[in-house]
This record gives sequence, C-alpha cells and structure tokens, in this order.
Amino acid sequence: MVTVMRTTLIWVAVTALLSTSAQAGDAALLETLSAAAESEHRAADHRVRNATRHPAATLAFFGIRDDMTVVELSPGGGWYTEILAPFLRDKGKLYAANYDLESEFEYYRRNAKNFLAKLAADPARYDRVIATTFDPPEKLTAAPPGSADLVLTFRNLHNWMDEGSVDAAFSAMHTVLKPGGILGIVQHRQAPATAQDPKAESGYVREDYVIALAEAAGFTLVASSEVNANPKDTKDYPEGVWTLPPTFELDDVDRDKYRAIGESDRMTLKFIRSP
Repeated sequence: MVTVMRTTLIWVAVTALLSTSAQAGDAALLETLSAAAESEHRAADHRVRNATRHPAATLAFFGIRDDMTVVELSPGGGWYTEILAPFLRDKGKLYAANYDLESEFEYYRRNAKNFLAKLAADPARYDRVIATTFDPPEKLTAAPPGSADLVLTFRNLHNWMDEGSVDAAFSAMHTVLKPGGILGIVQHRQAPATAQDPKAESGYVREDYVIALAEAAGFTLVASSEVNANPKDTKDYPEGVWTLPPTFELDDVDRDKYRAIGESDRMTLKFIRSP
C-alpha cells in the first residue's frame, strides 16, 4: 500500500511538473509572438490591429514553433508575414505563397508586386522568406509536397469560393502538409442559420460549411477557438463584411456605427492532415 501511495504521489508530482513546464512554455511563446507583433518595424496602423486580430494568441493556438516549416497562403500586404518571418528566421522556414504576378486581375498583379518589394526592402527580416505563387486552381505549388508542418490561411476562403477554386485550394493545402501537419484557418463567420451562398459574396462563410470542405479534403478538426470572435457583428450589412472596419466600404455612411461594431466575427479552426 505504501509503495502504491508513493508511486501515485510521484506520478502526481511529475504530472504537475510537466503541466507547469507546458504552461511556462506557452507563456514564453506568447511573449515572443507578442514582441514580434508589437515590433517597431511594423507600421503603426498594422500594430493597432493586434487588438482585433490577436496574432500572438492565434498563432499559439495553431501550435506554431520557431523550428517549423510554415506556409502562409495569400499573405496580401504581409500583415502576418511581418510577425512570422522574424519568428521563423533563425530555425524555421517560411513560404509566403502570394498572388500571381501574371494574374489577369490587376489587383492581384499589383498586390504581388508590392509584396515582393516589401520583402526586398527589409532583407534583415525577410531575406529568408521563400516567395511562391498560390493561385488556385492553376498555380498550386505553394511549397514542395509534404514539406510543411503548418499551413495558415487568414480570411481567404471567401475569395476561393467566389472564384470556384475552393476545393482545389483545400486539396493543395493537404498536399503541401506532412502527414499529421496542421492547417490553421481564420475566416469571417456567417450565422449558422443563414443559407450559405456558394460564392460567399458577403465575405462570410458558415463554420460547418468550412469544416465540411476541410473534411472532404482529408482533414480532421482538432480544436476551435473563439479568440477572434465578435458577438457585436450582425453580419447583415449592405456591402457585406467590407462594410465594417478596416475597409468601411460605405465611406462616411454610418461610419461611427460600424466602427463601434469593430472588425468581423471570425472562426479560428485547427485541423490535422490525415495520412
């Protein structure tokens, strides 16, 4: 009996120690990511959005580590790249798979050019970023197949749905990940009782719809977080999600009203790639 009690006490102590160690590791990770998000190299208007985008908590939830190979899909202006590149620079690897320089759409061509110029202008932070193209369904080689530990996509699903390429995008994400790799998705969230527009023209997508798309591509949902939730978002605006900040598509019409609502309600979903 004494031996059993002693063994139990030892196990409890070890478990408590491991738990404390994990918590300390989580705290250290959040501190490092927060420091990257608040770094002075980021524009002031980017840093102010940390309060609504919660980058440190979001990336920690997805399980990022500084020695991972990470693929960021459609980084746009590089808001998250500014955090990911310094964090991964010494031990990890970052593929930034942006729009096509040869796209038929002028917006995509201009965005891709500006993003590459941004990387080139600050080699101390971005010289190790591997810039690739991700333009489903034609160009899907964001990174070598089976190379990524973590794939990240922030508010992109509605674009792929509008273009009819969302299935190809999910298939490509599955291909680029290692078995057991993680897919992290942040997306404007539609109300669950609302019928899903297949083209997502409002920018909003139902959470169950996203989960079904991911599962059909070979992913399994392992966790969800409300870190990017906004219960004030009623999701019924004249210009969809772009009515809200930071876009303010209606310009000065009811601007104070929409500023008070804030940025959109967003799902934050963590999937694992099945073998």
